[in-house]
Amino acid sequence: MTVISTEAAYADTWVIWFHAPGLAREPEPGQFVMVHCSAEGTDPMFARAFSYHRVERDRFAILFHVTGRGTTWLASRKRGDAVRAYGPLGHGFRLPDEPGNLLLIGGGVGIAPMVDVAERALTKGHQVVAMMGARSSGHLLPAAAWPKEVEYVVVTEDGSAGPKGFVTQHLGQYQEWASQIYACGPNAMFQSLADVLRFNGRRQRPEILMEENMPCGWGMCYGCAIFTHHGVRLCCKDGPRFNLFDVY
Repeated sequence: MTVISTEAAYADTWVIWFHAPGLAREPEPGQFVMVHCSAEGTDPMFARAFSYHRVERDRFAILFHVTGRGTTWLASRKRGDAVRAYGPLGHGFRLPDEPGNLLLIGGGVGIAPMVDVAERALTKGHQVVAMMGARSSGHLLPAAAWPKEVEYVVVTEDGSAGPKGFVTQHLGQYQEWASQIYACGPNAMFQSLADVLRFNGRRQRPEILMEENMPCGWGMCYGCAIFTHHGVRLCCKDGPRFNLFDVY
């Protein structure tokens, strides 16, 4: 695939748009793509998994936080550079056919797939609220990244934007309003979300996208095992979509 643009989104977090007709052909919301974050034959050898952040015809974008050599290399790509990748992979979110109220929850860079989910949900006639939890105001996805029809709610751990605390502590009226809930973020957020939603009397079946290290992306290496109430599953092949209460 070919780099179209590389831009800073917020603190140490980048958005890259790629021209890649094959990889952008009708991925499910919540699927991922495996990107080689190095020149061919160099270290790091294994590809990295990134959610589809946005998709437009023959192009798509990923949102990622710079954490090491691979993502540092990726953030330095310029327009016209070639990057190796394969996908789409995994099972994405299942959006209801009938219009409803969808609550999207993202913890940190787990917000990455939610913009694409929101855009697709709006075309189906759903009402969408997106909630993001972050360390501070400098670690929030800008409001301009969302379609104008989305209600965007932010929570920060230091209280510098929105209420102070974790996003799962401020679901409030939104968990009552929502007919379906989708979430992506760290495992600690999922555990907290399960503790809140399990006893709200709504009989909701929240769908989550699990974050695990995926060296291969298609179930060959068994490096991304998830221990569910129904046995061991592979995050890349059986997921990354899981029912929240099947895991927590």
